[in-house]
Amino acid sequence: MTINEIQEQIIEEFAGFEDWMDKYAYLIELGTDLTGMDTKYHTDSNLIKGCQSKVWFNASLEDGIVKLEADSDAIIVKGIAALLLRVFNNQTPEDIMNSNLKFIDEIGLKQHLSPTRSNGLVAMVKQIKMYGLAYHHVSKQ
Repeated sequence: MTINEIQEQIIEEFAGFEDWMDKYAYLIELGTDLTGMDTKYHTDSNLIKGCQSKVWFNASLEDGIVKLEADSDAIIVKGIAALLLRVFNNQTPEDIMNSNLKFIDEIGLKQHLSPTRSNGLVAMVKQIKMYGLAYHHVSKQ
């Protein structure tokens, strides 16, 4: 499934909720369902800078596909990470680099987060894009 197709699914899912309390509850559910990553990857190099909470992302390249995993010590942030994993995991470096994330604005996520969580969201997306860029260069060598 393409990044845009996944984003459309997420937009449709969030459109089904009446208010932001329901959307927060869904984010909490996503965070609860997210299988964390091995604590050996809870390193400073995997820690996303700019987040109020601790959130770690780890990536690898397998057969030209970026594999992502994430974990956080805050359940809402973990839910946001789960959404980002759903969009970006198992995609090519090129698709990650060239993606245009519209679901964040369309579901109103950024507007309903505290400024520090919103900054953390931007930092998570930036890190994922950096993984795409780095693995794009690796795969071209």
